[in-house]
Amino acid sequence: MKIRLMCIGKVAYAPFREAIDRYGSRVVRYVPFSIDEIPDVKNTRGMTEDRQKEAEGAAMLSSLQPGDFLMLMDERGKEYTSRQFSKFISDKMVTLPGRLVLAIGGPYGFSQAVYARADALMSLSKMTFPHEMARLFTVEQIYRAMTILKGEPYHHD
Repeated sequence: MKIRLMCIGKVAYAPFREAIDRYGSRVVRYVPFSIDEIPDVKNTRGMTEDRQKEAEGAAMLSSLQPGDFLMLMDERGKEYTSRQFSKFISDKMVTLPGRLVLAIGGPYGFSQAVYARADALMSLSKMTFPHEMARLFTVEQIYRAMTILKGEPYHHD
């Protein structure tokens, strides 16, 4: 199984980029992993929020492959403990022939078409975080899940 983190836009703040890259380089020791940035929609001034979500959603959906399991990072999603998330990943490693794709949407969230395609929703918290933080938290939790599965001493209950 491969894990892909799909995100709208780039991370501009260098310390976040460095931390995301650091954890991403750790994840690849355990499982094939990539972070794919879908370009921001340009010229959004005259565009409604719904239209922007639709444009971003179309780009996200076009980058999926048949068999991908799409999990949206969404505040209304299921909350996991780190151990529960590691169990989720472990189960997917056994049952999923394709990729596990974790998606972080744009500033207004996901389009209805993306929600319709999603296989699951996961929440990092009931709070809303900037996209850069959500990326960092997600990559760190993937790394933490891998260390839990390998019995390594990174995670403490």
